[in-house]
Amino acid sequence: MKRRALIVDDDVNTCELLEELVQAQGLEAEVAGNVQRARELTARCRYNLLLVDQRLPDGNGLDFVRELDVSQTRQVAVLMTGFVDVRDAVSAIREGLFDYLEKPFESLDALEAVIRRALAYDTALCEADAYREMVATVSGHDNLVGQSPPMQQLMKQIAQVAPLDTTVLIEGESGTGKELVARLLHGGSPRKRNPFIAVNCGALTEELLESALFGYERGAFTGAERTTPGFFEAASGGTLFLDEIADMSPRLQAALLRVVEERCFKRLGSQAVQAGDFRLVCATNQPLEGLVEKQRFREDLLWRLSVVTLRTPPLRERRSDIATLASYFLEQLNRRYGRQAGPLTPDALEALKSAPWRGNVRELRHVIERVVALQPLGAITASDLFDTVGRRRSRGPTWEGWQLPLDYAEAKEKFERLWLEHLLEAAQGNVSAAARMSGLARQNLYTRLHRYRKVGAGNEGRDA
Repeated sequence: MKRRALIVDDDVNTCELLEELVQAQGLEAEVAGNVQRARELTARCRYNLLLVDQRLPDGNGLDFVRELDVSQTRQVAVLMTGFVDVRDAVSAIREGLFDYLEKPFESLDALEAVIRRALAYDTALCEADAYREMVATVSGHDNLVGQSPPMQQLMKQIAQVAPLDTTVLIEGESGTGKELVARLLHGGSPRKRNPFIAVNCGALTEELLESALFGYERGAFTGAERTTPGFFEAASGGTLFLDEIADMSPRLQAALLRVVEERCFKRLGSQAVQAGDFRLVCATNQPLEGLVEKQRFREDLLWRLSVVTLRTPPLRERRSDIATLASYFLEQLNRRYGRQAGPLTPDALEALKSAPWRGNVRELRHVIERVVALQPLGAITASDLFDTVGRRRSRGPTWEGWQLPLDYAEAKEKFERLWLEHLLEAAQGNVSAAARMSGLARQNLYTRLHRYRKVGAGNEGRDA
């Protein structure tokens, strides 16, 4: 579709100059000598660029721009005036005016620069509309956004597997949306009206995770003051999602295997057997087959969990989705916080597409949220993103020899490695002593030590 500009000015010479400049940018130019004619033309079609003089024979150009409500009609307007009231101009910019030019024009170069920026902004608006439509086409998959081949394949697999009651293992890096996939599996299943229970196995100690999953009777252990159902019971009729399953201790892996095989369990401190009527979906950011080879994960449990395996692709494998995701997050966050940030200009989109995104989709959302928080109104350029995206590529401060900033997952792993090194050093290599010092159960601590090869296979370190 041909792009068009409307010039609203009653000075013939100015109109001729502006016509030449916008035509040089590949636009068709139309001229209106007064407000009434401008109203007629803008009512008929959308213009990619409006160049409006402030003083016109039958009215005020600034009032005309406000009348258009350019923030709603998505028309990019530049005000031209020799009698600029800065307060009025700033107020109009806040309401949607793109920029203003003082007459006489400072130079042709300056005039051309404003026109180029305005057209780039219009391009960003059009792309945002296109991305919004694209997001709408995948709205049937809730917030799983993207049309890249890896995402189309994942959506197809979800649609195929969701109605079944089979156990599913979701593999993928941190921040790729594994829990969202689990929720989509639940939402597409016959169990969707029943509970969806999500448990992060890496966030709980072995004892807490065991009691949380199985539940316990009053007096089952110190502090068990009342009978408490576990997640196996809470998820009855619905879906139980176990995230970071690789962090589960060997003892709990064995206990989970029994539950999966027998479809029943006992509360801690009870002999009564209860049926486990739930669909099990698990997720991991570590390849479980590799952990099996390192004897850190049970092979028989892996077979049970991976009846169907889905993989959430990292953002670097679906860069064509970045613009769609960024537009989606921008609109979502603007709506949540009552802001009008955006759209993303072409250079901003390019900056986003070229960023490394080690934190995947989660990191991208945080970048957009930061920009919305700091810049609640107006177009978002690459320079606006520099503090978030650009600093990933620049040298930042360091701590303990680490280059900052780090992704949360990366920081967590580095801290845990360092902490374990100092803990073992303080305990002089004695695992039992280290467990007492750390407050962790000895087996739980050993699992972490083994994960980072602080102890070898079959060697639990020196014990008292």
